[in-house]
Amino acid sequence: MTSKPTEQIAADRDDSGDEGSAEQALTPGRVLDHGRYRLLSQVGVDDRCNAQLWRAKDGVLGRDVALTILVGDRSEAEAASNARRTLERAMHASTFNHIGVARVLDVVTQSSNDPDGVLGIVIAEWTHGTDLLDLVAEGPLPPGTAARLLQPLAAAVEAAHHAGLVLGADHPQRIRVTPDGEIRMAFPGPMAKATSSDDVRGLGAALYLLLTGRWALGDAPEGLPTAPTGPDGTIVAPRTLRPTVPLELSTVAVRALGNPDATGTTGGVRTGAAVLRVLEQHATFETPSTNGQGASSSESNEVWRREDPKPDEAKRKKLMVSVGVLAVATLLVVAWIATSLIGVFTESNRNTTGEMLDGTGNPASSEEQQAPPPASPVQITGAESYNTNGTPDTPGRVPYLFDGDTGTYWATADYRQQLGPGGISNGTGAVLTLAHPSVLQELVIDSPSAGAKVEVRQVNGTQNLGDTKVIGQGVLAAGQTTIKLSPDSASQEILVLITQLPSSGGGFGARINEVKVTGSAA
Repeated sequence: MTSKPTEQIAADRDDSGDEGSAEQALTPGRVLDHGRYRLLSQVGVDDRCNAQLWRAKDGVLGRDVALTILVGDRSEAEAASNARRTLERAMHASTFNHIGVARVLDVVTQSSNDPDGVLGIVIAEWTHGTDLLDLVAEGPLPPGTAARLLQPLAAAVEAAHHAGLVLGADHPQRIRVTPDGEIRMAFPGPMAKATSSDDVRGLGAALYLLLTGRWALGDAPEGLPTAPTGPDGTIVAPRTLRPTVPLELSTVAVRALGNPDATGTTGGVRTGAAVLRVLEQHATFETPSTNGQGASSSESNEVWRREDPKPDEAKRKKLMVSVGVLAVATLLVVAWIATSLIGVFTESNRNTTGEMLDGTGNPASSEEQQAPPPASPVQITGAESYNTNGTPDTPGRVPYLFDGDTGTYWATADYRQQLGPGGISNGTGAVLTLAHPSVLQELVIDSPSAGAKVEVRQVNGTQNLGDTKVIGQGVLAAGQTTIKLSPDSASQEILVLITQLPSSGGGFGARINEVKVTGSAA
């Protein structure tokens, strides 16, 4: 069972000019936004708001991105107004960072070479992994796995609502599953009239889909079975279809879905936090890949078992044997521990001089023997300005970051806005080269720009932001700010990246007087 459109990988060509409607012209290989984004493959369609979901290549930064392309007739006032509202809401969400949502990188309107039907584009970071529909293509997931996978998205919905934002997480093809096994909102851009209740209903629908393989909201993608309804028109509970589904999971899925046509609200579950609490109680760590084998043998997607599962005599015998073996092993372990303790006390009475001594003749503690090497300053030998937009800020001043003089400084450009056109996009900063590979522990920044947000990333030869790893982050205070670092390996290059600028003189900007690093040699 799958409803994804056939993915066509783009050829290396550059189409330009109008080719009729947007739907006809949006094909793999087409470039948008003045040639910056090349369409690679279409991964979904949201017919409710005339949005096409594409994977594309950013020609400026050389990375894959997720495009939510709004199409329609610009002469229709309602279509143009709805698209404009969606773009505004996506722009407001661009400062929202959460593991459960792909970060909005930019929001653009139609450019001169785009098809006439393109009303706007929401550009987000690409989410590697798999389509949500592919996850249930061979059958529903074990309930514990479904609960674990959905936790990041539920947490993101709750955090977004606290920030006054709506995600629009109510369409299955806008959601993807990361290689780490977490469900993520991959194509941001809520519909013009979407509310926080729609996000909660989307969580209920996603949980229902994982538990049953069926979609419980309207406008299901082609080929995806819809949820059955009872004689009174209410949706049949997952537990009715699969008796192995815990009652709490089944209930929260149905109550989060509610009945918007009749009440305009959810069915008693109105927040992401309420859904998240139930998911946390039932989350387990079964591997999703086992779903196809396990579900196909015991449950059918077409004819659902309603009786309780019968006891398995073979499993019962194996369990009894296992319990017996475990009991014998426990007795042996207890006997061995008792024997060892008797030997220790006997030996200590005979000889109290067998301890390991240090240089003064005193016993050396295990902490002293295993103490990690002390941290020391790590010399910075070079630096290079870095900006995710491709144009570095004040590269001539970058040596002042490590010249030992707090009277000199490196500064960002003066930006008109935080993100988007004229903004810093994902960040601006500098790549620092160290004298030797080191396991870093702290980074100290001397800066007057209170409020600037900073990330420290392991670079190790790559300039692609997606290939770097965050090892520390913090918010600068006026003066010195210490950022604790937690790398998993030694580094000789690190990226100090400012991801949010404080306001300065009617615009946005920051400066750094000095950077110092401490760590131990690899």
